[in-house]
Amino acid sequence: MSEVTTHTRPITIAILAMGGQGGGVLSDWIVNLAEHSGYLAQTTSVPGVAQRTGATIYYLELFPAEAAQIAGRDPVLALMPVPGDVDILIAAEFMEVGRALQRGLITADRTTVIASSHRVYGITEKTAMGNGIHDPEPIRKNATIAAKRFIHFDMNATAEANGSVISAVLFGALAASTALPLSREAYEAAIRRGGVGVEPSLKAFSAGMEQAIAEPVTAVPDDPLANQTTNARVLELLDRIQTRHPEQVRRNAQEGIRRMMDYQDTEYAEHYLERLERIIDLEHANGGASHDYQLSAETARYLALWMSYEDTIRVADLKTRSERFKRVREEVKVKNDQITYVTEFMHPRVEEICDTLPSGVGNWIMRSPRVCRLLGRLTHRGRHIRTTKLTGFFMLYTLAGMRRWRRKTLRFTVEDKRINAWLERVEKLIPDDPKLAIEVIECQRLVKGYGDTHARGWRSFDTIMRVLDRHSDRPDLPAQVRRLRDAGLEDEDGKSLELLVNELDQFPDRAPVLASSRD
Repeated sequence: MSEVTTHTRPITIAILAMGGQGGGVLSDWIVNLAEHSGYLAQTTSVPGVAQRTGATIYYLELFPAEAAQIAGRDPVLALMPVPGDVDILIAAEFMEVGRALQRGLITADRTTVIASSHRVYGITEKTAMGNGIHDPEPIRKNATIAAKRFIHFDMNATAEANGSVISAVLFGALAASTALPLSREAYEAAIRRGGVGVEPSLKAFSAGMEQAIAEPVTAVPDDPLANQTTNARVLELLDRIQTRHPEQVRRNAQEGIRRMMDYQDTEYAEHYLERLERIIDLEHANGGASHDYQLSAETARYLALWMSYEDTIRVADLKTRSERFKRVREEVKVKNDQITYVTEFMHPRVEEICDTLPSGVGNWIMRSPRVCRLLGRLTHRGRHIRTTKLTGFFMLYTLAGMRRWRRKTLRFTVEDKRINAWLERVEKLIPDDPKLAIEVIECQRLVKGYGDTHARGWRSFDTIMRVLDRHSDRPDLPAQVRRLRDAGLEDEDGKSLELLVNELDQFPDRAPVLASSRD
């Protein structure tokens, strides 16, 4: 027996979770499970930083109590996971798997990885000027190779569908993995002994166990509006997309229709299609089929984004929707017998106020320095508005209701002219330089957000269009526009873009840069 004891090692478990995901609850369940199943258990936790929403590593070691008794002493258990020595790694968010891979916590000879495939975006992802969202596919591929076994699916969605928290689903997936040699009944007993939210937790545990055992199924997305509307005009628009648009464009066009309906109305959705179809027809006439109608597909995407620009009306609309209040309650884990207060900080600049007014009135105020100063003094401090109070809610609800008059506002007039100029420029480029046309379409990525963010983005967009006009004879113009766009997305103050513009203007005859693979 002493030989068995000499070679007995603890079962090591690392749990990577963020604030509010129940990592501590999951850790407690595993300790409870182990202690009632003949193990000595130790758990520690190391809190992370706000960059990952309070990411925490919980580390557990389970040692057979019988082996300790035979040895005549308690085991010495570690406080932190060691690379190459983790038996089970549980990640409550997919990028945490990437963090574990970087630290060497996942090894093919030992580690069973259990992870939720959903994402909770980090601060750097949210604040990036461009698309800062990390691609999860490399992590999925590497984890599949690096792990002994890799169980992953959207456990957050499973938890929400069963009215519980993700820790219960992770616990179910752990049971299904059989990485711990314990019965399902032992797992369920640990949940019952916890005594809080027992029935929802058991339901989510069961769902998690079943999904972990089943083969993963990739769902085929339905059309955004198919079978969801009885509006005859909307159905006509969807049929128009199916019959007139190339297959490569349809998905983006359907999503564009959905977005226009949510943002404005059916007439606006028709206007969106009319604009898009001008590009489709031109690209088709100039050999678009040989390029899989890439320009039209990208236009469908970015035109929808620009036509649904953020204004004060849109912001007020989003802040007063019932889904938002529901989401807030879910995020802060509000119970049915608790009251939630939501306070919005509103600080509209003079420009946003004028943008919401009728075009003539807004223009008059913007041309009057005295009136602008007066408005600035009245609004410079901003306001805190409680949308869970009637006065605050109806203030924003009334502003959101102004969308029926949006077409008469100064902001609509300005954005409509800008969109038309952008599309006209693209239409002129299609016959002679379709690659440059695509780069110009994608420059819309710069025009985003609200207030100062939108103003900075528009300045960068306008700067690139002016450079394009000054250097229209460059043979490498598509690649240069791409470089300019990437520079514009690199930082908020526009320094990278400014440096690159100065370089192009000072050295217009410099040898062209190497084209990317898309060229």
